[in-house]
Amino acid sequence: MTKTILIVDDKLSLTRLLQEYFGKQGYRTVVADNGRNALFTARHAKPDLILLDVMMPEMDGLEFIRTFRRESDTPIILLTARVEEADKVAGLELGADDYVTKPFGMAELNARVRAVMRRYEQKEHSQERLLVGEVELDRTRHTVRVDSHYIDLTPSEFDLLATMMAAPGRVFSRLDLMERLPGDSPERVERTIDAHVRNLRKKLERDPSHPRYVETVFGVGYRFRPEA
Repeated sequence: MTKTILIVDDKLSLTRLLQEYFGKQGYRTVVADNGRNALFTARHAKPDLILLDVMMPEMDGLEFIRTFRRESDTPIILLTARVEEADKVAGLELGADDYVTKPFGMAELNARVRAVMRRYEQKEHSQERLLVGEVELDRTRHTVRVDSHYIDLTPSEFDLLATMMAAPGRVFSRLDLMERLPGDSPERVERTIDAHVRNLRKKLERDPSHPRYVETVFGVGYRFRPEA
């Protein structure tokens, strides 16, 4: 499957250069010229990796990371100027995966992209068994245990739970979760997801009316509470 890279920089000449280069490397590319536009593009294009400039108008790279990391763990590589040492540190602390100092060579940047993507894929593949608090999910055996008791879930309920448990604390919109349920009509997003979550809570929670695990974030969606 072709990987998608989101390129975020306010310098058109650089974004065009990166698009041309990574296009030749076999990647699909999308671009944004500031952090605000990047949030919109990332939410819709679902990139596999983001190349992110730090200094941009409207919303800079650090504010983008601060906001985006509440929603996604997509790998991010910072593109920084030599004088921005503090920004490198701040970016890594906020959740960036790596940084490349401008000016940079394309071969070096490509190597960093491949290395970060490889680490991310290895991390994803290693999560066959998820354990958060008293809830244990095993992808290979397709089993779920809560406080040592097995519970039976439908395939849709299992996929939704696995999605949320893989990123505890992250808020998933109904549309995010809908993508885990192939075959359902997009027009039925809220009704379908809400119904699955209600059924999941009945099986998972001791008191479904006061859930400990699958938490509603009003106006946004759902998340699996990390402290659960």
